[in-house]
Amino acid sequence: MIAIAKSPARERSTHCITALALSSFVLGLAATSAAALAPTPGEGAVIHAGAVITIPGKPALGPTTIIVHGRKIAEIQPGHVTVANLPVIDLKDQTLLPGLIDTHVHFSFSPATRYWSAAIDTPEDVALAAFSNAKKTLEAGFTTVRDVGSDGYAIHALRDAVNDGIVIGPRIFLSGTSLSIVGGHGDMSGLNRKTTEALFPYDYTGACTGAVECALRVREAAKYGADLIKITSTGGIMSQQARGLGQHLSDEELTAIVTTAHSLGLKVAAHAHGAQGVTASVRAGVDSIEHGTYLDAGTAKMMAARGTWLVPTLGLLDSHDAADTARLTPAVQAKMAEARKVSGDNIRLAMQYRVNIAFGTDAGVSPHGENARQFRKMVEQGPMTPMAALRSATIDAATLLGQSDNLGTIEPGKYADMIAVAGDPYRDITVLETVTAVIKDGRLVARRAD
Repeated sequence: MIAIAKSPARERSTHCITALALSSFVLGLAATSAAALAPTPGEGAVIHAGAVITIPGKPALGPTTIIVHGRKIAEIQPGHVTVANLPVIDLKDQTLLPGLIDTHVHFSFSPATRYWSAAIDTPEDVALAAFSNAKKTLEAGFTTVRDVGSDGYAIHALRDAVNDGIVIGPRIFLSGTSLSIVGGHGDMSGLNRKTTEALFPYDYTGACTGAVECALRVREAAKYGADLIKITSTGGIMSQQARGLGQHLSDEELTAIVTTAHSLGLKVAAHAHGAQGVTASVRAGVDSIEHGTYLDAGTAKMMAARGTWLVPTLGLLDSHDAADTARLTPAVQAKMAEARKVSGDNIRLAMQYRVNIAFGTDAGVSPHGENARQFRKMVEQGPMTPMAALRSATIDAATLLGQSDNLGTIEPGKYADMIAVAGDPYRDITVLETVTAVIKDGRLVARRAD
């Protein structure tokens, strides 16, 4: 058995220690080759770059040296200089920029996961799958994510292991299980009653009825280590039901959730597709609307006035090929077909009314590791400039996370999370789809072979 010193973060996940031990073993093996290239944690490094976008939205610097001490950026100097006793990461022919942030992922599943998987998978299976998905995401250049709905506590164990330096992975901020109405999006359906009750007991799913119980679910999530609260205000496109995408949680339930979460210092992310549910969520004071498929002009104006964020997940509807779509239930196929008719309206309205936009892909429903493909959609559909699209996954995403002091730019005092690309993302946003090097906490954790 692996002995781990107790800390507040670790105590949140002791009931998942078996999954953590197993995932840690495999994670350690997977990270060996990258770790061999990197400086020892706490040692530091010198990074030589051909160009550096220190603050997305501002012009890039020319040849630059970034000096890292421990996990953080210590200095930025012009030209290429050396520092005694510090190893050099040579990226002289590359453009360096802040590590990317995806604010809407689900590491515990992927498009290949079927809704009956819980009858087969163990917590250890889920932990290993979550790591595999996290590894793909990190190698794609996303050094930080917000996981907004992974069942069970394997994702808590993975987050804690990354934070404690036991394993290498993206920085994870998580909600745990989503809160929903009974039988809503987030509460299991599609299996017979006995199976559903055995695999997904009422309290396990995050289901709640009434303001008091919904407030209790928020407090439970906080008790067991959630960094934020995720709710499903409306039906979902991928739910195994034909009840549409209208409002699910009542106005009273929404208010209780938001008030309770904010009193505990937690933000609320609201999955919301239908217009009525989007509006009700914004009125209740949620911090972000996830998807916002049927967002209308009036609600977009309200979001702009209140500072509510939109996470548009533009690749969601395009992530399923014909063969995959054929495996979906008729109810899901019908909802997808209707939603495709308004695809891109959400981000166009957000741009028109100056709504805050944060990058988020819904990876898990869409493939992990292909997160950067959304940038081109933001440029095409917004339309956003490449510069604005890049900001949405760096400065703006860090702001939504409440991590502006630590993430989103390359500046002294911030975490040394950076990526390299062979090109200029201000001119061609698609260069972000082929990241050549990933640096996390000052360590080179991935590098594409020449």
